[in-house]
Amino acid sequence: METPNNESFRDTIGTLTEDGKRAWVYPKKPSGKLYKYRKYVSYGLLAFLLAAPFIKVNGNQFLLLNILERRFNVFGLPFWPQDFYLVVISMLIGVVFIALFTVSFGRVFCGWICPQTIFMEMVFRRIEYWIEGDRNKQRKLDKQEWNAEKIRKKGFKWFIFLIISFVIANVFLAYLIGSDKLISYITGNPLDHLGTLFPLLIFTAVFYFVFAWFREQVCIIACPYGRLQSVLLDNKSIVVAYDHKRGEAENGRKKFRKNEDREALGHGDCIDCLQCVNVCPTGIDIRNGTQLECVNCTACIDECDHIMESINLPKGLIRYASEDEIEKKEKFKLTARMKGYIAVLTILIGLFSGLLLLRNDVEATVLKLPGQLYEHKEGTIISNVYTYKLVNKTTRDINDISFKLRKFDGTIKIVGVTNNFMVPAQDLAEGTLFIEIDQGDLSGDKNKLTLEVYSKDELIETTTVNFLGPRSYN
Repeated sequence: METPNNESFRDTIGTLTEDGKRAWVYPKKPSGKLYKYRKYVSYGLLAFLLAAPFIKVNGNQFLLLNILERRFNVFGLPFWPQDFYLVVISMLIGVVFIALFTVSFGRVFCGWICPQTIFMEMVFRRIEYWIEGDRNKQRKLDKQEWNAEKIRKKGFKWFIFLIISFVIANVFLAYLIGSDKLISYITGNPLDHLGTLFPLLIFTAVFYFVFAWFREQVCIIACPYGRLQSVLLDNKSIVVAYDHKRGEAENGRKKFRKNEDREALGHGDCIDCLQCVNVCPTGIDIRNGTQLECVNCTACIDECDHIMESINLPKGLIRYASEDEIEKKEKFKLTARMKGYIAVLTILIGLFSGLLLLRNDVEATVLKLPGQLYEHKEGTIISNVYTYKLVNKTTRDINDISFKLRKFDGTIKIVGVTNNFMVPAQDLAEGTLFIEIDQGDLSGDKNKLTLEVYSKDELIETTTVNFLGPRSYN
């Protein structure tokens, strides 16, 4: 039995044996008030995760992360590579928010919101409990010889795991290539889309490997967030904590005996039943204190509360608490570090909101054609050639596009276009144009022009270009 003063548990992770082999974790099926709340949150997030790529807002997919074609939709708003600065700011907001949340409430994100935990604990493990039974039945089944019962249960479980992994892979693909394209691939001939089919099978294999075998090792070994929490947590952070002052008292924990006066004997309220260990999905003993492997899933809280209730002791021996609350009875309050994170987060959110509001539906880029100088036309007319690119970020066609010069009398000629043109929805239009201005209207050899983009009579975008002309000698 480990005690709080024995730090040997920190020398290795709980899912490895002394000889370095995998120690398979058989967590007891959790139950209790917090587990019920976690189910509500998890199933709500699962519904969102599965539905988001198939929901349309103004014709846009609700969430789309098409990296290959550089098309992104967030909450129905389309983002293009030209909006990358917004993506960077949103990522900074996410990083600061996670840091603030971790400083304040530890690794609660992992236990309540992380897709890995939700799929593992609320989908795959629940299927495992349904087919193989609880902790002891699973251990017994794994130890027995391969007979008809074991083949039937294991085969059925692995088949369901594979089907769910395939579904998850399809949903994941819908986020990457778009739900409409995915549905067209599914309803079409798979052989016509081998470039998509093979990645889909690879995704399926990865998800199956993670949820059927690698499991909690993702949280313990692969995920960097567990290491991050060791840097961010302090004695004022709220985490899933064991109240060692109450649980150990003067003479430590002791097995429960009916009608025994534990307080008189100097023993704490912990009866060393090990139920908090048995129910832990990462196989740790929370009584050893805050550990990297703890994902704050609250299963140990529910289990301990049930034990305390059954022996007529107060609940809360394991609870959400900070180290200072346990040691000094100090209640949670905002620290200077938390206030600093809140200030930075507020500034970033304000900046992001402002830039989002100022973001145009159409973005124009007009650039001087490389290697080209000005050209003399008839009389005193000077001509410069440019390339233009108009990006339509909306779900509607923008018609009757025209260019006009601001504060300059000149002519704009678009190559290959006789009348005003249109930019298709969520697409771009590009080409070449000439700007011609009388030399007498120019001041020097380089002039900055403001180019206005109109849709019919509505100004939709402005951009600036440099116009070259002859150098004047006065």
